[in-house]
Amino acid sequence: MAGWSDMKFPVFAIAAAALLACGDEAASPPPTDGGGGTNPGTTSASGGGSTTTTSSTSSDGGSGGAGGSGPVDCSSLPLCDSFEQVSVGAAPDAALWEQVSPSCSGTGSLAVDDTQAHSGSQSLKISGAGGYCNHVFAANSSVIASLGDVVYARFFVRFADPLGDSHTTFLAMKDSADGDKDLRMGGQNKILMMNRESDDATLPALSPAGMATSLEPASQSWLCIELSIDQQTGELITWVDGAPIDGLHVDDTSTPDIDAQWLNQTWVPALTDFKIGWESYGGQAMDLWFDDVALASSRIGCDDN
Repeated sequence: MAGWSDMKFPVFAIAAAALLACGDEAASPPPTDGGGGTNPGTTSASGGGSTTTTSSTSSDGGSGGAGGSGPVDCSSLPLCDSFEQVSVGAAPDAALWEQVSPSCSGTGSLAVDDTQAHSGSQSLKISGAGGYCNHVFAANSSVIASLGDVVYARFFVRFADPLGDSHTTFLAMKDSADGDKDLRMGGQNKILMMNRESDDATLPALSPAGMATSLEPASQSWLCIELSIDQQTGELITWVDGAPIDGLHVDDTSTPDIDAQWLNQTWVPALTDFKIGWESYGGQAMDLWFDDVALASSRIGCDDN
């Protein structure tokens, strides 16, 4: 099936992909680059909700899914946060999130904000500066390891500006089976992609054919992003606003210029945390907002507010 890789593709694609993937990264700490690309109006925007959800640390598995089995009860999910439980300007709920800046810290910051919200009246705003050491994340390390073989994530994200050509990350998950390196979602060359920190492989490949199978996420709109990650088989599926993204789906079938590089090594992850924020390997700064962030052991969907 179509996957998302650029740094582990067939020999004929590696040279071109490497030039695209690494040409504009900053010379900062060790291998780091992931991100999320953006151009206005490329994807449909999820509408804002009006019902406030609550933070939850319930141990019940999630249910529901895109396509419509009805709203999911946030309180039934292992992790579900709409950032309504703390004051504007404060750090997110300390029972759920820890602010982290791996390796080094700089000017990146985060706080609960009321200028944008997908549901309720608040969200988590990340003020991400350019350059690796200005990264900042809100991390949850108490839930993801409890979810079983298949991890499902769902979050709404809003980018203030289109994402550019340099490599960036807005979601990172530590993989204990891969040297505690991160599995990352972000962008490069304006497209949405996944990146494996350990070998810098991307999904899809940053070749013209690979990039055509992903998308350039819209700015100034709430996007619903869902992930399914199978920790037994390595299959990875991505949906944006309920629609599957071919270039961000990898299984055991290698497709040149899309996921062949990713499949150059056997990847069976063991995820131990879930981090939302901003990490920039070039110079791009970004304000972005997260809302209605959830983890579960089955698909959550975009219907709950």
